[in-house]
Amino acid sequence: MSSVLEQAVTLHRPRQAAPANPQAAARWPVEAIEALFDLPFPELMHQAQTVHRENFDPTRVEFATLLSVKTGGCPEDCNYCPQAARFDTGVEATKLMEPHEVRLAAQRAKDAGATRFCMGAAWRAPKDRDIEKVAELVRTVKALGLETCATLGMLEDGHAETLQSAGLDYYNHNLDSAPDFYGDIITTRDYQDRLDTLARVRSAGVKVCCGGIVGMGETRRQRAGLVAELANLTPYPESVPINNLVKVEGTPLADQADLDPFEFVRTIAVARITMPKARVRLSAGRQQMGDAVQALCFLAGANSIFYGDKLLTTGNPDTGADVALLERLGMTRSAPELQP
Repeated sequence: MSSVLEQAVTLHRPRQAAPANPQAAARWPVEAIEALFDLPFPELMHQAQTVHRENFDPTRVEFATLLSVKTGGCPEDCNYCPQAARFDTGVEATKLMEPHEVRLAAQRAKDAGATRFCMGAAWRAPKDRDIEKVAELVRTVKALGLETCATLGMLEDGHAETLQSAGLDYYNHNLDSAPDFYGDIITTRDYQDRLDTLARVRSAGVKVCCGGIVGMGETRRQRAGLVAELANLTPYPESVPINNLVKVEGTPLADQADLDPFEFVRTIAVARITMPKARVRLSAGRQQMGDAVQALCFLAGANSIFYGDKLLTTGNPDTGADVALLERLGMTRSAPELQP
């Protein structure tokens, strides 16, 4: 006489043997991710917090600082971006910063508690000479004992290797949106261009920082589609910045309706469940969230923030407010190497 063993089914899937072709089968179908979004809020938060605790100390948050080392004048038409030259946003184009200027900014960031220093340059695709100059900036920051990250646009063959040789730890190149929404936001580059740059970064042995932006008018299914693209990268990114649209006067999305804050928290939770070992970072838009929503994001699995009063060209909560919030929550900042 046989008996049936009943088991609870969870959406945190057990590890399976990799297929012969890793791209042959999607690990997270869009439908499964959309089902996570549709869960009752308490159930989604419980699942996300459970996954988070399995992989990280839930009381620790990484502090990263982002510096715009070359601002404005970008030829792209990203509808959210104040650095696009075609939009009248009041952002003035600048030349690439000198190493001594970056060293001072990086030292200030380290003194304020940052452990990762990210450098952003508003290029569509840097030239060889640009890469050599950024490599020098990477060496400058690395000498201070900080983790380094750069976001410079699309990379050509050999660029990632040059940056890796200089000591670059992470390269940021966001997918921005789901593929079926991408053309509504950007027309000056293809989705495949972004994937090609990520492949070059991976092949050079540089860790990937890759996320997207929500609140640009996409549907929930399209938010699920963005997370699916990220989670099904092989491997998924080590660092996943989730941005809430910052509406800037002069950009086409300046009058976009606000995203429900709970929907943003849901996006954080779903990213945590589908990419359990990634650092999920609260990025742009924190200034508009308020402390309560940020606290919910930490509960949902966010464990990294951009720290400092500015993100490239838009505002960010001041450093004192961030430290005070963590103290109120009984949480602490920590260096990446202290995490599992």
